[in-house]
Amino acid sequence: MDRSIIGNWKSNGSLELNKIWFKDFQENIKDSAISSTAICPPYLYLDQVFNIINKANMSMGSQDIDISNGARTGSISIEACKDLGCQFSIIGHSERRTLFGETDLTVREKLLAAQEKNMSIVMCIGEPEEDYLSSNTQDYLFNQINQTIKNVNLAEDFTIAYEPIWAIGTGKLPKMHEINTIHKYIKDIVQSTSKNSMVPKVIYGGSVTSENAEELFKEDCVDGALIGGASLNGKEFAKIANQFLNKGL
Repeated sequence: MDRSIIGNWKSNGSLELNKIWFKDFQENIKDSAISSTAICPPYLYLDQVFNIINKANMSMGSQDIDISNGARTGSISIEACKDLGCQFSIIGHSERRTLFGETDLTVREKLLAAQEKNMSIVMCIGEPEEDYLSSNTQDYLFNQINQTIKNVNLAEDFTIAYEPIWAIGTGKLPKMHEINTIHKYIKDIVQSTSKNSMVPKVIYGGSVTSENAEELFKEDCVDGALIGGASLNGKEFAKIANQFLNKGL
């Protein structure tokens, strides 16, 4: 399972809505596209979602992890996520940084903790709109990457999700060629910064829908998508996964 098309449900869903979601998804997904998909539901629905997808060829991940277990009220440990069937976790999402005060140092600590416990990681990075408009995107991303992975021996399946903060939930996207250029830059910087010169998969997040995904996936350095709002509709999410099948054809 390559986890190229990831749905981040954030704080959405219900026991009943989740059942409807999977019904809509299964009715519209192509069999050959299922293995590229993964879902990150709210923590309270991890068990329900795992029981639904357990026989399907798709993955489940956590929206975040804490650096350890024990006396840390309100957090969720790597061990708990793995017990409930999570194969990977998102870390560093801009909403965690903005709403909960997480820093690049926090993200680095989570990355190291996850790798120590064999949890695969999708690490989010992205610039504010003012940096994009002032052509400072590459410098901003360099600092994020340098502070989180410098001299880290990255796992082979380490993935970066490039999510421009200003594009999340706004319907605005950079130009497709800009996304491709940034993804190439991210791959180069991770290779030169990580201890093992690793070239990561880089997926794009930020207002991805079935209306723009096909064009997005034509870009050589776009290895998939991290999808927020559009992932809340099973049919829409299936459409995007089906479009990813055509990449490289």
